[in-house]
Amino acid sequence: MQANLNIKAKNQQTYDAIVVGTGISGGWAAKELTEKGLKTLVLERGRDIKHVEDYPTMLKNPWDFEYADKVTNEDRKNYPVQLRTGYTIRESTKHWWVNDLENPYTEEKRFDWIRGYHVGGRSLLWGRQSYRLSPMDFEANAKDGIAVDWPVRYEDIAPWYDYVESFAGISGKAEGLPQLPDGKFLPPMEMNCLEEHVKQKIGENYSDRIMTIGRVANLTQQHNGRGTCQSRNLCMRGCPYGAYFSSNAATLPAAEKTGNMTLRPHSIVQSVIYDEAKGKAIGVRILDGETLEEMEFYAKIIFLNASTLGSTFILMNSISNRFPNGLGNQSGELGHNLMDHHFKAGANGSFDGFQDRYYKGRRPNGIYIPRFRNINEKRTDFIRGYGYQGGASRESWWRSIQEMNVGAEMKETLTIPGAWNMGLMGFGECLPYHENKVTINRDLKDKYGLPTLTFNCEFKENELNMRKDMTASAAEMLEAAGLKNVTTYDDIGGPGLGIHEMGTARMGHDPKTSVLNKWNQVHEAPNVYVTDGSFMTSSGCQNPSLSYMAFTARACDHAVKELKKGNFA
Repeated sequence: MQANLNIKAKNQQTYDAIVVGTGISGGWAAKELTEKGLKTLVLERGRDIKHVEDYPTMLKNPWDFEYADKVTNEDRKNYPVQLRTGYTIRESTKHWWVNDLENPYTEEKRFDWIRGYHVGGRSLLWGRQSYRLSPMDFEANAKDGIAVDWPVRYEDIAPWYDYVESFAGISGKAEGLPQLPDGKFLPPMEMNCLEEHVKQKIGENYSDRIMTIGRVANLTQQHNGRGTCQSRNLCMRGCPYGAYFSSNAATLPAAEKTGNMTLRPHSIVQSVIYDEAKGKAIGVRILDGETLEEMEFYAKIIFLNASTLGSTFILMNSISNRFPNGLGNQSGELGHNLMDHHFKAGANGSFDGFQDRYYKGRRPNGIYIPRFRNINEKRTDFIRGYGYQGGASRESWWRSIQEMNVGAEMKETLTIPGAWNMGLMGFGECLPYHENKVTINRDLKDKYGLPTLTFNCEFKENELNMRKDMTASAAEMLEAAGLKNVTTYDDIGGPGLGIHEMGTARMGHDPKTSVLNKWNQVHEAPNVYVTDGSFMTSSGCQNPSLSYMAFTARACDHAVKELKKGNFA
């Protein structure tokens, strides 16, 4: 009788596919698999967040906050790592970020792990800059003799970039650059007058570089039932118009519409269940975040989209006789080759002109200067390259307070815009070093009693040399455009601060040197796909989220075709 009950329970918890995580890649996996007809269980370790109704501060005014939207002493105690960004924790946004005391980890070398655990993950919180990797990015490792070769090329991914851009809605301007392929763009946002001036001067003074408006996942016109960006620049609070791309506003509603999705929040996936007799993965084991009950769910296909470090943790923690060092870790590369973009290096300056010019709104986007180093002329001090993000603005009325003005003097300055300023900040490529790694720590537990992670990761000589050029070139371009009082800065912080962590379960041709194949399948468990940032074989210097979307859609298409062939029976 007991056996029959177990069989019945197992049948009730069996699906065609399981998706772990609801961030940018997990949302896409949910959409693609359900739209292709698969009954799909979507597991999220955090709480549920429903679009619009669960954005508590989206319409609040500055005076509606008890602490003027500032950080409190209690916040400093609970969010010591999240506060390293300088912007994540505010009264208006702190509900999105993890409590660091409840979610500890170990830093053998500094690593800034910035996290949000809820339905939608960091798709609610990202900067929305959306750039394609280029042909040279996919070829770079092979040409430089670094790490391993990508098992794919740009031509393999280009149709999938088209596909995801067409659904997500990316505004931008085509520029015809080989190092930054153009995409399917909505109309671009407008630069302000100083940005247009600097763009013109860069074009006049340099033959190897241009400035363009950022390519951003904010809608400049209605698209797929979502509203247009209102230039409030309150994106991190959650957008009631659905005007920026997020899982909550776009992919998860599409998945729900099919009737094929079962979304289960508070489901902390501990491991993938591997059946040694069948020689394949058959499901996942979870801990219910509310009841602390352990449960198992079963499926023919499993997609790991728990974020780079979340998915790598799950694989490491999936121990069996077949995989004593973690599922799919026959190569020994699982957890290694951890990368993040290095940034916070550049220059700022002021401009005396355009005193009669201003701009409207708070555009949630900046400018972009694509990579120009090591394309035609090769440098000897570093390989690969970097791009710049930034923008121009006028000082606000806050300067009156900062300058200690009072009374009539302050009233007068409130009506006069401040000086024009512009900044350029570099985002540079980090090489995939084997020794930059994350390991599982079974001695330090989180609030659920689960193992944690230990980080040993650093930027090295190539990145440090690149930063010198990032600051010098930024200052040079601003000065060439006529800006004054140009100053440089370099505040490297730790890896992780760019919130573009990737690698640790890289793709490759050879199972002996990589974790995943060219379709994002675990080499030794091909019904397990990993399509978040952990698959990245090199980082490029472009913001990576668009690539996660494209690779996820491609992998879902492959998985369903394999399932129909009976390869996952």
